[in-house]
Amino acid sequence: MSERRACRALRFPRSSHRYQSVRDDRTELRIRLRDLAASRAHYGYPRLHTLLRREIWQVNRKLVYRMYKEEGLQMRRKCPRRNRSCQVRVERPAAREANESWRMDFMADQLISGQRFRLLTLVDSFSRESLAIQAGQRLTGDDVVAILEEVTDQRGCPKSIRVDNGPEFISKSLDWWAYFNKVKLDFSRPGKPTDNAYIESFNGRFRQECLNQHWFLNLKEAQGHIDNWSDPNSHSAWYGK
Repeated sequence: MSERRACRALRFPRSSHRYQSVRDDRTELRIRLRDLAASRAHYGYPRLHTLLRREIWQVNRKLVYRMYKEEGLQMRRKCPRRNRSCQVRVERPAAREANESWRMDFMADQLISGQRFRLLTLVDSFSRESLAIQAGQRLTGDDVVAILEEVTDQRGCPKSIRVDNGPEFISKSLDWWAYFNKVKLDFSRPGKPTDNAYIESFNGRFRQECLNQHWFLNLKEAQGHIDNWSDPNSHSAWYGK
């Protein structure tokens, strides 16, 4: 049956049958939203909307929420099984000069009394130089920002910092600091420490050569041993070189 006879039998206008939508599907915005959601696995649509607004996208929250639902970007409350791939790994280009890319991570140790404390380690990806190691009983996102401010006052800001998805690294304090200083926070995939292998290698050597060699009475003594180990004049402050 021809189109004319079918539309006449159904009493359906041929103009409606041949109509082509002129509505903008916002392809570029959808691609950017997917990229942001992939790089920040623990961000919901409100924080993704904030990131889009910081760029060139003048969109409201309702539109971002609708596209967030249509693209299936809702956060998964349960961890996926090991045999299910959440995201295809994308190789990052290697750093070509010092101060281009940094890597940051947390470690844990304990005093003689059994009291546990945390350590923040910061390493340059190109030179493998230890930029900062800070010990503290409780290190928050604000403490991370304070340490970065101290380091950047001397060296300047990097282009990117590779971090995991810990609560201190996804905090609003660090997010605002990175935005105002034009630093990209490069998040590794959840449960994939190999995405940040340089800092993991550094932490292993730091634990072997420093933490496992001393007993610490208090945080002040621990920080003193750490500062001596990470002295720029010491070979231990550089690894892989």
